Amino acid sequence: MSVTPPAIPVLDSIEGLSGRCRAWLVDIWGVMHNGRRSFPRAVAAAQAFRAQGGIVVLLSNSPRPSPSAQAQLRGLGVPDDCYDATVTSGDLTRHELAKHPGALVFHLGPERDRGIFDGLDVVLVSPEEAELIVCSGLFDDETETPDDYANLLRDLAARDLPMICANPDHLVERGAELIYCAGALAAVYEREGGSVVYAGKPYAPIYELALETIDRLAGESVAKDAILAIGDGINTDIAGAAAAGIDSVFVASGLHVPGGGEEELDREHLAELFAHAKRRPLGAIRALAW
Repeated sequence: MSVTPPAIPVLDSIEGLSGRCRAWLVDIWGVMHNGRRSFPRAVAAAQAFRAQGGIVVLLSNSPRPSPSAQAQLRGLGVPDDCYDATVTSGDLTRHELAKHPGALVFHLGPERDRGIFDGLDVVLVSPEEAELIVCSGLFDDETETPDDYANLLRDLAARDLPMICANPDHLVERGAELIYCAGALAAVYEREGGSVVYAGKPYAPIYELALETIDRLAGESVAKDAILAIGDGINTDIAGAAAAGIDSVFVASGLHVPGGGEEELDREHLAELFAHAKRRPLGAIRALAW
């Protein structure tokens, strides 16, 4: 006989879970900002946790390397004093590219992501000349969808070109809109038979780097049960934390839950979202708040 698990607690504040924590792993887009502006309550929560001695590492599937990601955060109103470090998919993408010195690379993504390649021994070329693909997103994510790339991805997959996906997210919120990301293109590429290396959540390498970062900041090894992951992506933030053996809190943004932070959470909907999860979040909260 199956046993119905207890309801996932709905939280008004993260403070009650913070006493057990040495460190937070916090998603950026959807938790700290929405691509247009910062969330002041989330900023204040991170500042409050740091004020009591906690370590905050922002863990992002952004294709930007950390220096560029941090500059973007400042521009959106997320100040430096609400976190200790950032770890991004862009950082891991550069690590993967370093394994391919001199590679002829086709960059599938917007010009703003070109910082991934700064200082690396690679040559950016057309799709026809490429021996490796780096996908950081759609060229124009405000007007295009993955359907616009079907023929290109089919042709590239037919040539057995490996792809590095610099942002495993499929969708993110930008303001009130949902925007396709590199992960959506990578999924199409795999369906066409292409091979993809994912540089980001929910895959293990980015968590290994994040945990190393926490240990360095703490000056000692920090146990996983003293770390809390906070994110709004079920298949990235929550699934990735579970696979890494880390507890999580689900931020119920408009990515998975109607209302985008404005309505009361529906417990039945939460139960459906995590019905098949091997490790459910400790709680759900509409928006990160202290």
